[in-house]
Amino acid sequence: MAFHSVVTMEKPLQHISLTDWYARVNQMRNVADARRSDAFAMRHSSRSLRNETRIEGDWANYETNEALTDRISELNRWRDIISKSFERIEREIFMLQEEKNATERELEALAGPISVIAECLTMRDGRLGSEITYDEADTEIKNELVVLENNQRLLADRCQKAWEKLNRLEEVRFKIGLEIEFKVEAVQLDNSQLALDRNSANISYKPDPTRNPKNSCSYETWLENVKNIKLLAENELADTYAIREALFVCREKARNMLQSQQERAEHTIRKRIFETQRARNELEWQQLKMKDEMEKAMCEIRTSENALRDKTDALKLAETRLENRAQRSGMELCMDQAHDMLCLEVEKLREIRRRLQAKIDESKTNFNLLEEHGKRIDVDLENKQHSLMTDIRALDLRMRLRGGEFGTKVTGSSQTDRNITLTRMEEEIPKD
Repeated sequence: MAFHSVVTMEKPLQHISLTDWYARVNQMRNVADARRSDAFAMRHSSRSLRNETRIEGDWANYETNEALTDRISELNRWRDIISKSFERIEREIFMLQEEKNATERELEALAGPISVIAECLTMRDGRLGSEITYDEADTEIKNELVVLENNQRLLADRCQKAWEKLNRLEEVRFKIGLEIEFKVEAVQLDNSQLALDRNSANISYKPDPTRNPKNSCSYETWLENVKNIKLLAENELADTYAIREALFVCREKARNMLQSQQERAEHTIRKRIFETQRARNELEWQQLKMKDEMEKAMCEIRTSENALRDKTDALKLAETRLENRAQRSGMELCMDQAHDMLCLEVEKLREIRRRLQAKIDESKTNFNLLEEHGKRIDVDLENKQHSLMTDIRALDLRMRLRGGEFGTKVTGSSQTDRNITLTRMEEEIPKD
């Protein structure tokens, strides 16, 4: 029987004991359990982290969207508030511009009355002689010129203030318009940002996105700026109505003052025309009486001269008789009663001639005085007629003041009164 044997050859490595082997197996199991436990904890913490980060990201995005929505709402709210102020400013600018234009038109319309009044004054300065007086009509016309000049200054001052106010309103309107434009642009930008999401195509990393942009400001500064803009608009709008009302009141006051002064001036001119007409009628009556008296005086002078001629012939007769009786001869040349009576007759006739000649000279002097005064009456009548026609032409010239947009309207009653007055001025001269 053969014996078989195996030659064993061992690796030249250190062999471990079974106990070590079991210990190693246990160690590997324990390490595997620990690694699995760590992997499970890692997976759990990773899942929890993913869930938490997803929730936090979603909430952060939601809060950001809400913040953007609130910001858009706030911008829209302030834009609406400022837009209302902007619309009010535009309305006020339009109405104030209309009032200013109306005031400027009325200011330009005053040039016509001033030229008419200057022409009236120049025309009345053309009166002659004693008719050049500082009468009531002249005073009222000059007062009317003063009223016109005061109205010009008043309206010009109001227009200047309105122009300055319009400039300030234009400046505020520009600022508010720029503010509204910025807010519309910001709302559009925030709406576009609100429309973006994580799946949008135009998103990317940006360099230093959390930096503070240049020229940026804090929210408090922005809010204060918006409130200041609104307050600025309200402050400028506060007195705009008062300025518009002042323009309207100023125009109406100037128009009423001018109208009342024009009526006073026209009344005084008509009164002056009536007084001049009455004085002219009186002078014409006096002239007529003077002519009658001059004719009577001339007749009386002729009669007195005829009487003087008669007395001259009678004196010649008496002197001739005396001279012829002086040719008597002898004792017949005596101073008898006839001689005495002839001497007495001569003396009486000479006294009568002297008295008649004195009366004729006195009558001629009176006639010359009547004639001279009649010439003065003629000159004064011509002056009064010229003054009367001048005042009537001035009154007709003033009718131009009643035309146009801002002129005084002619009513039926006032025109009728004027016609009645002018008709009365043409009444006939009263006769004896």
